[in-house]
Amino acid sequence: MRLWFRLFAFVVGTIFFWCCMEVDFLLHRRTPRIDLINKWVPRWAKTLLWFFGIRVEARGPHADQGEVFPGRDARGVGRIFVANHQSGVDIPVLLSVIAAHAISRHDLANWPLIGAGGRRIGTLFVDRESRRSGAAVLRQIADALAAGEGILMFPEGTAFPGNGVHEFKSGAFNAAQRSDAEIIPIGVAYGDPAAYYFKEPFLNHMKRIGSCRRLRVAVEFGTPLLPGAEGSLEMKDHARDVVESLVERAKQRLEAEA
Repeated sequence: MRLWFRLFAFVVGTIFFWCCMEVDFLLHRRTPRIDLINKWVPRWAKTLLWFFGIRVEARGPHADQGEVFPGRDARGVGRIFVANHQSGVDIPVLLSVIAAHAISRHDLANWPLIGAGGRRIGTLFVDRESRRSGAAVLRQIADALAAGEGILMFPEGTAFPGNGVHEFKSGAFNAAQRSDAEIIPIGVAYGDPAAYYFKEPFLNHMKRIGSCRRLRVAVEFGTPLLPGAEGSLEMKDHARDVVESLVERAKQRLEAEA
């Protein structure tokens, strides 16, 4: 019953917030659309997580003040948020605390509600097996950063169970160098292994999460990494080390407060 109630709440809540956003678009035509998206997406994500019993405990710049981390820096250039990837709920967890477009797997673009809603808020869908798809998404990332819009990326390339941080791919860091964008490192840790994605059918994974009574998530923000300070390969390795330390800090916080 818990799972079915949560699925029903997800559908109704998503439609409600989508409608609110569309009304806001109509009422505030002169307001940049990205500002309205960044207003409604965190509200949707927080409500969704509340329905699913997922409590996000975020620490670091902006989070300590209860604020959403802005998607653009003081120069007006978009930021790239990089995080470890463990779970199917990583995206809503992070969209509840940052202002950014997510990059998601291409097959979700065809899902009812999720696909259409994701496209409406600027989600970038990529087929990781296709070079053409990857190149197209990199161009979209460059355009978004130039327009002052944040991008959420998982440089590991896929989800891995556990709190280990695997080798980062270079795409996010090449984009940062080309666009002169700040990199914001983020570490995420879950209080229950049920949250981990075990290379299983995605619906089975989400059913397991939806059946959990409660789930705690710790999020740690690091200091921005400035572009141009080092090459993209060096920045890639540096960012992985920083994210790894942030994950460890998040894990220790969960254990201390258990």
